[in-house]
Amino acid sequence: MIIMIAAAAENNALGKDNKIVWHLPNDYKRFKLLTSGHHIIMGRKTFESLQKPLPDRTHIIVTRQKDYQAEGCIIVDNIEKALKACPEDQDSFIIGGGEIYTIGLPYADKIELTRVHARFEADAFFPEISDTQWKIEASEINEKDEKHKYDYTYLTFIRK
Repeated sequence: MIIMIAAAAENNALGKDNKIVWHLPNDYKRFKLLTSGHHIIMGRKTFESLQKPLPDRTHIIVTRQKDYQAEGCIIVDNIEKALKACPEDQDSFIIGGGEIYTIGLPYADKIELTRVHARFEADAFFPEISDTQWKIEASEINEKDEKHKYDYTYLTFIRK
């Protein structure tokens, strides 16, 4: 199954200047729990924003840069090649950024979205989720607290 995983604000903002503009430690823990042991597909800028490869995951980087190299990573030049590099019998995750989410959406079977209940200025956005193509399978509301400045909801969408 191809799963898109993201955290996006009410205005679908993902980040600005290649950085996430909020800090939600529980969302990071959930991301790690869901993606560990799996193939993760991302754009070059998202990979470079990580500072180092994430442990216990196979990184697939989509880039138009011909000679791009990243040790221990699979480098491809389009989303179709990225998807072919994933095992068919396992879940694989598309983790961003905005352009990769947009081109990956038609291939996704499921979306794990953390909806941050605020609006942010951003330069990367998550695509609109059409309720004619997707339905919410699960929802879990989380209120802000001393470690989380914003309310947020975990939403699981499945393709209709």
